[in-house]
Amino acid sequence: MGLIVAFGGGVPVIKLGRIAGQYAKPRSGDTEKVGDVELPSYRGDNVNGAEFTAAARRPDPQRLIKGYNQAAATLNLIRGFSSGGYGGLNRVSSWNLDFMAKSKEGTHFMDIAKRVDEALSFMSACGIDIDSPTLNTTEFYTSHECLHMDLEQCLTREDSTTGKYYDCSAHYLWCGERTRQLDHAHLEFMRGIGNPIGVKVSDKCTPQDLLTMIRAFNPDNKPGRLTVIVRMGAKKLREHFPVLLQAVKDAGLIVTWQSDPMHGNTETVQGYKTRRFDNVLAEIEAFFDVHDQMGTVPGGIHLEMTGDNVTECIGGGSNVESTDLESRYHTHCDPRLNAEQALEIAFYVAKRLRKRESAALDFRAMQTV
Repeated sequence: MGLIVAFGGGVPVIKLGRIAGQYAKPRSGDTEKVGDVELPSYRGDNVNGAEFTAAARRPDPQRLIKGYNQAAATLNLIRGFSSGGYGGLNRVSSWNLDFMAKSKEGTHFMDIAKRVDEALSFMSACGIDIDSPTLNTTEFYTSHECLHMDLEQCLTREDSTTGKYYDCSAHYLWCGERTRQLDHAHLEFMRGIGNPIGVKVSDKCTPQDLLTMIRAFNPDNKPGRLTVIVRMGAKKLREHFPVLLQAVKDAGLIVTWQSDPMHGNTETVQGYKTRRFDNVLAEIEAFFDVHDQMGTVPGGIHLEMTGDNVTECIGGGSNVESTDLESRYHTHCDPRLNAEQALEIAFYVAKRLRKRESAALDFRAMQTV
């Protein structure tokens, strides 16, 4: 996806994965009821089990140790892939597309791969070293919601050279919509760490609350410190997002704007928690449209996805129907886009970024005439 957006959109891409540490889950209710049986809610593998039994739902502190070891193993795997040559541009054509190799998105991806190979051949012919680390390694960062405060505090360390504190559970953490209250512990903890951080906001967030949060998280107004992750649903985003954008713009505050088109579009169909691909795409479209209208910059996309051939979200090029949900519904948490659906999103984002770049070039050309 990063390659598609970078090559197709003509912009540098920072790749973040919600990986190696997100083993806790926010829940709206303390209990879950099935029939006449009521048990504590599943709060993620760091706390208890997803199986609907009294034994599985009992909190077990040993899960924290298992989660830590699992995260360390995942980080080692990521490090091996990103720095061992597998993520190099000269390997793009050999990346395994598995079940979607013959799909429309798979065909488009291989077309990009062919063009990358041609570009590398041209660079080599010009005498450029295509074996340099820049072309043969990639940077991939870890992230998750800063939710489980006891765990996050245990993994926070002081940098002896600067005196700053960093939460070493991930490179980047965000504060969720449920935990971003101005007088609560999550905001207080996160404003004290030196990591780049984010905060999720919905249509319930007022301009004044957003400005207060931004000033608390980023008092020095430092570029790159804070990302505001917008999750509203397409219709509400078109109504409420421009007001927030204008307030931040007028205040002269610096943030990176990111769209989360997943969490504002969740529904239940035939007993399964799911999302409709068309609604996800509509919110991304609205996100870009509003930025175009306001003269501001769309900075990122926050997706929940997997490379597996799952049937958890309805629609898209893979034509998942509501009746298909039960066939490969594997998630214990939120429904994810499968690889084909995710690549379809990536191609759309690349198209919108390329359109913005072309408009900017046209504007600069007009200025020089």
